[in-house]
Amino acid sequence: MKNFIIRTITGVFFVAAIVVSFLNPMAMVFLFALVTGLTIWEFCGLVNERPYVQVNQFISTVAGVYLFLAMAGHCSGWVTSDTVFIPYLITIIYLLVAELYLKAKDPINNWAYTMLPQLYIALPFSTINVLAFPQTGHYSFVLPLSVFVFLWMNDTGAYCVGSLLGRHKLFPRVSPGKSWEGSIGGGLLVIGVAVLIWYLLKQHVPEASTLSVWHWAGLGLIVVVFGTWGDLVESLFKRTLGIKDSGNILPGHGGMLDRFDSSLLAIPAAVIYLFTISLM
Repeated sequence: MKNFIIRTITGVFFVAAIVVSFLNPMAMVFLFALVTGLTIWEFCGLVNERPYVQVNQFISTVAGVYLFLAMAGHCSGWVTSDTVFIPYLITIIYLLVAELYLKAKDPINNWAYTMLPQLYIALPFSTINVLAFPQTGHYSFVLPLSVFVFLWMNDTGAYCVGSLLGRHKLFPRVSPGKSWEGSIGGGLLVIGVAVLIWYLLKQHVPEASTLSVWHWAGLGLIVVVFGTWGDLVESLFKRTLGIKDSGNILPGHGGMLDRFDSSLLAIPAAVIYLFTISLM
């Protein structure tokens, strides 16, 4: 009971922090830059416990945060020159060349585990700026917040339906608790929420209603599919490392990877989807 209360309180503060941050572009950038840094730091700390792995935790974290901030500046128009990305590229080159001098037992492992958090964490989080700034200099919280609402609704629907009707395992090798019934239930709930968002925008904020009802339903479905894959990818990561939670920074919810695993695939997938239908 005590763990449930702690989990609930943490969850409420977690959701509130994300929702409130989206109301202001600077707050959004600050929060997700912090999230990016904490998640990469956590990831590097975990992989550094593996044999023959020596990832530079500090430089990897700084590089990932810088990529996020550079992308924010570029998408928002706060920074007009593309040269803002040059320091990040220099850092990546440094992390590769440094292995020539560190004399590690397995430099390939170091290279792989150094680049993975940049591709798996920093780059996906950076793409949230594409959703938040659909046009240079114009900020809108509708799309990025909607992605997180879809993820939360998918988790809620999948848990409730899976608990009641779950019979067929979705991916038992990686996550025995997930079922096809739960995933379908979560998906249907998200599509319903997507239609509701379309309706509310059309009725109350018509200038923000740039997507049709079918596009909103499609976005919801994309987030469900890739969010589920994101969850499974992190489950495979933890299973490979032999750990239950990626950390304990969030009482009752584990670590940063545990909380943002779904978004790491859902956010870039949403960007690709919106570009594909030529609405960004």
